[in-house]
Amino acid sequence: MSERSNSKITVAVLISIAIGAGVAIAGSDGSQKIAGWPIFALCGALAFAINWLVYVPSAFAQTEKFYDLTGGLTYLTVTAVACLSVQELDQRAFIVAGMVVVWAGRLASFLFLRISKDGKDGRFDDIKTRPWRFFMTWTLQGLWVLLTAACALAIITSEARVPMDVLGWIGAAIWLIGFLIEAIADRQKSAFKSDPDNSGKFITTGLWSWSRHPNYFGEIVLWIGVAIMALPVLQGWQWVTLISPVFVTFLLTKVSGIPMLEARAEERWGDDPDFRRYTDNTSVLIPLPPKG
Repeated sequence: MSERSNSKITVAVLISIAIGAGVAIAGSDGSQKIAGWPIFALCGALAFAINWLVYVPSAFAQTEKFYDLTGGLTYLTVTAVACLSVQELDQRAFIVAGMVVVWAGRLASFLFLRISKDGKDGRFDDIKTRPWRFFMTWTLQGLWVLLTAACALAIITSEARVPMDVLGWIGAAIWLIGFLIEAIADRQKSAFKSDPDNSGKFITTGLWSWSRHPNYFGEIVLWIGVAIMALPVLQGWQWVTLISPVFVTFLLTKVSGIPMLEARAEERWGDDPDFRRYTDNTSVLIPLPPKG
């Protein structure tokens, strides 16, 4: 790898850490403390530390097998630490903690089983053999956990305790809708790919007939739900944690989600008339009735 490439990666790593530190400091405004340290900030540091720790054996083995699993376990660990560190959990904090645990547990197990079955993740073919670039991906995952869970952590660790209200239940309902859409879409695609008759084909049934990426839509919706639940609790600089759904949306629609998968699909099926018909008639993200 060239010196210029290494420099760019170093800058990316430092920027990721700086953003994480900034959000950790902002989210700590009004956070409960343990041994004089804001619990929110400690959870943010833990998100990075876990990923850096698992990076070491993964880099030596040049394997991405535990990458997604580590991401899910980081959510679970950070949430557990936050819950165990605060003086008490009110209903809102208890519910949102349960949401994160259910979501992270399902996603982590789903992704780990998928990579165990497939044997590898194509995203890492050129990355896992380059230690510094590989380290960057683990750093970004730590940032992903912190930014995505920011609103949930704000609710759990905040000194302000606001009883569940209409806004809280609306947020919980929106989370449930998003979670179900994501889980159902993942299940439908797994069932499709497990059928030998569908080898080399692309899915166009179920939720995938209304959206080319319904699982990502569900992901965005569920974190919007958590953000809505956080609104009555946020104070001062904690409002910065509303970056959570914005970050998730940006990540999935502009960075590592839809753009990457769309490029792969074009490369694989771009000349297929059925694929062209599917892409022309099916919404990219938001589930809508097919045009044709």
